[in-house]
Amino acid sequence: MSTRAPFARMNGIGNEIIVADMRGRADRISPAAAIALAADPATRFDQIMAIHDPRTQGTRNYIEILNADGSHAQACGNGTRCVVQALAAETGEKTFTFETVAGILNAVEHEDGLISVDLGKPRFGWQDIPLAEEFRDTRMIELQIGPIDAPILHSPSVASMGNPHAIFWVDEDVWSYDLERFGPMLENHPIFPERANITIAQVTSRDTMTIRTWERGAGLTLACGSAACAAAVSAARTGRTGRTVTVTAPSGGQLQIEWRADDHVVMTGPAEWEFSGFFDPATGAWERETEGVA
Repeated sequence: MSTRAPFARMNGIGNEIIVADMRGRADRISPAAAIALAADPATRFDQIMAIHDPRTQGTRNYIEILNADGSHAQACGNGTRCVVQALAAETGEKTFTFETVAGILNAVEHEDGLISVDLGKPRFGWQDIPLAEEFRDTRMIELQIGPIDAPILHSPSVASMGNPHAIFWVDEDVWSYDLERFGPMLENHPIFPERANITIAQVTSRDTMTIRTWERGAGLTLACGSAACAAAVSAARTGRTGRTVTVTAPSGGQLQIEWRADDHVVMTGPAEWEFSGFFDPATGAWERETEGVA
């Protein structure tokens, strides 16, 4: 077995993604390799989407997701769209069913090139997110940053989209908050035993909102698909919006999030190819193959 594996550097509305082809291999990408790739400016990423052979009948592939710090993530909607684009370009197929640790994902590439991913049902129970203590109503929990009598951020909604999210609602522009300072503290707050993705969200109309996210294991990101989904369903759940919302990310890119009547959350948006190459899954050493547009 060759030590090298193919990869593509891609992005989903600015969410930096490496799609790694690990099909036909028995090895896995090591945390050291992920950290090495994340440290290189050319291959810096938010998530690695490692495509493996299927483990379950009826699925196209098993997808393993790694963060920039080498830890594992349960879900990445923007990364899943990148996987779909890569496999659609390779095979000509338009519909896909993937397995992740968070469950089964169905996705489709549309004729206009946009890609929809069904991220399944959100979960709101405190044990499911999970939280370290019971909150009967997770539309708003007791958590704040700043002075008790004048908190800077407070009372987030919490939800799981296969991974834990906390959404802090603000009236001001989302760029008015020092998320780079607050993000690490909130991600690692004791209330989140598995850490959490931290999002600041401003609702701008009944069907639009803007977010910024500190991503668990990755830090500040230009986009986070599962955070967009968690913010959208939490906005609808708290009466701030309807069930179909356009979410604008820090990159300026937009995702349409629909919380369907069957309780499934569907995210639709683009994916972009940047370059491809080969890397060593054990060490992260890599070399570029081609440049251009797929």
